[in-house]
Amino acid sequence: MQFPSPLIEGRLIRRYKRFLADVVLPDGSDVIAHCPNTGSMLGCQPDHARVWLTSSDNPKRKLKYTWELVETAPGQLACINTARPNAQAREAVEAGRIEALAGYAHCRSEVRYGAENSRIDLHLSGHDELADAWVEVKNVTLCEDGLGLFPDAVTTRGQKHLRELMAQAAAGERAVLLFCVNHTGITEVRPADRIDPAYGALLREAVARGVEVMAWQADLAVAGEVSGRLDLVRPVPVSLAP
Repeated sequence: MQFPSPLIEGRLIRRYKRFLADVVLPDGSDVIAHCPNTGSMLGCQPDHARVWLTSSDNPKRKLKYTWELVETAPGQLACINTARPNAQAREAVEAGRIEALAGYAHCRSEVRYGAENSRIDLHLSGHDELADAWVEVKNVTLCEDGLGLFPDAVTTRGQKHLRELMAQAAAGERAVLLFCVNHTGITEVRPADRIDPAYGALLREAVARGVEVMAWQADLAVAGEVSGRLDLVRPVPVSLAP
């Protein structure tokens, strides 16, 4: 899959009020871009970092530009737009690239389920041999020495999702946590125990109770003002080591 419009390079001035970012463009003009990320973005907003934006001519939008990518270190890119991972995962599943999730006839998004009133990111059904798969997608952008750490802030919502997945596994369904690795410098994914030890403990419990955990990395690239691609192209190992 591609970004919806050509990428525009700029330099980050600051992120503020969670959803806003000031960016200077190559012509020297300053613009305000929408920052589609509610998290801490730890490690993804270095001072004066190179960033890439998409633009929209939709008159109903308050802001023309959307912040999509950031260079977190020389040669390393991260996609900070948390609206992308679900679409990335669905495209990869429907294309059959994720072998463990291939063979399902139907794929639906945002299906209500669970005792805690949740919505599953992807519900896969219609497999000839396997039970339905309930797939929760998480975006991984925090990279430390090649390790992709999740979460980047305490997440009670993420803990709820793990409980819901454990209940699906107990009911005989497939319960899957899919880490969408949107950082090119990551070589392994681990729970971020120092940030949210409760999530790490619950993740290990979930795996012990039958929840499947997998991680796939996006092939992020930019070339001037050409739309880059966001395809999930390779599996990344997941370690539950503390």
